[in-house]
Amino acid sequence: MIHLVLLSGGSGTRLWPLSNSTRSKQFLKVLRDADGNHVSMVQRVFGQIGSVDADIDITIATCASQEESIRRQVEGGYALVLEPERRDTAPAIMLACANLALEQGAGEGDTVIVMPIDSYADQAYYDSVVRLDEAVQSDFAELVLMGVEPTYPSGKYGYIVPAAGEGWPRRVERFTEKPDEGTARELISQGALWNCGVFAFRLGWLTGLTARYLSCDTFEEFRSRYAELPRNSFDYEVVERASSIGAVSYAGEWKDLGTWNTLTDEMAEYTSGRVVVDSKTCKNVHVINETGFPMVVAGISDSVVVATPDGILVSGKEASANIKSEVNAVAESRPMYEQRSWGEYRVIDSSVFPDGAKALTKELIIREGGQLDYQRHMNRGEVWTVISGTGEVVLDGLVQQVRAGSVVQIPATTPHSARALCGDLHVIEVQHGETLVKEDIERLGAFWN
Repeated sequence: MIHLVLLSGGSGTRLWPLSNSTRSKQFLKVLRDADGNHVSMVQRVFGQIGSVDADIDITIATCASQEESIRRQVEGGYALVLEPERRDTAPAIMLACANLALEQGAGEGDTVIVMPIDSYADQAYYDSVVRLDEAVQSDFAELVLMGVEPTYPSGKYGYIVPAAGEGWPRRVERFTEKPDEGTARELISQGALWNCGVFAFRLGWLTGLTARYLSCDTFEEFRSRYAELPRNSFDYEVVERASSIGAVSYAGEWKDLGTWNTLTDEMAEYTSGRVVVDSKTCKNVHVINETGFPMVVAGISDSVVVATPDGILVSGKEASANIKSEVNAVAESRPMYEQRSWGEYRVIDSSVFPDGAKALTKELIIREGGQLDYQRHMNRGEVWTVISGTGEVVLDGLVQQVRAGSVVQIPATTPHSARALCGDLHVIEVQHGETLVKEDIERLGAFWN
């Protein structure tokens, strides 16, 4: 058995405004599968892993804000390990391995392979887990990395410099982190590989290292003491301190689709949404419009234009790779649009009145058969106006039928929920009170079975 740990993180900054803290790049359905269907990076990766000729189980290490997106997009058997807080890749991998050892019953001698969940690569990239497992089980080294054979001298990636020799695996001599182009060219001439963030080791080796920071008898205790682990990357905290490191190479397509200029290279369509582009004056322009407003684009080239409820981006493709500081200056602290297990919502308006009262207006679309959690808010009231569809609303245990035109008053502290019965239920929700924060919610479980 090979235990594959997929790391799912990311804040969505580099693909703003299409991605945000809950809809990171790996969940965007902008790619196509072999049948022409829209798929996300996560769905593409799971399809490729399923084609590997090996006995593999999967553990996804992620944060709570991504749980719904993963469960909605990924079917089948896998373990989901949620970080209590964001700390970095070293503690995330340690937490996943603690789950393997203490919850899933994995053996100390078993191979664990860690990969990012959002790599865009050929099938051979995922087939390489078999070679990684063989290298680990042969005790070639306590830690085995996979490196990508570079196709050009890039300063965007770290480099693995292996010892001279023939065949793989080979010993690793040193690492170089994001060099300038000239240094990258020299490293490539020495046979260096791009570091793609793939690590393989025996489970007992990693849990032994983890015990230096934290030793627990149960996974629940380990997770409750998660803050005691170092806030550091796996590369810095573990890899650079390992005494025996090997590497295998991968030669094939591999990309980080983390910026607009790389993502648009793999998008099947140039436009999405209510868009008109002047093809005579626009060249190599990708336009995405998730708002209900019409958009016209003319007279620009090599650019990306994106409009969503979270904001609007107009950027040259090359410059789009370096917009983090600008996005941090304008991005809202809460997402303006989210997809949820029951449907989706978008924020329409946020207002503060002279007396200090606040109001937040949202449009909720509860998909047919979907239902909200039975919940209550301690510091705000809500008014729901049903725009279309039919369904049921429950207030403090009392159920009422609702349809287009129904208005429901929900006082603060009142348990409530809603479900769509016939067609999607469209609701305009107005939150009102002195404090309107997303975290003001107590979930009480499902009201309807």
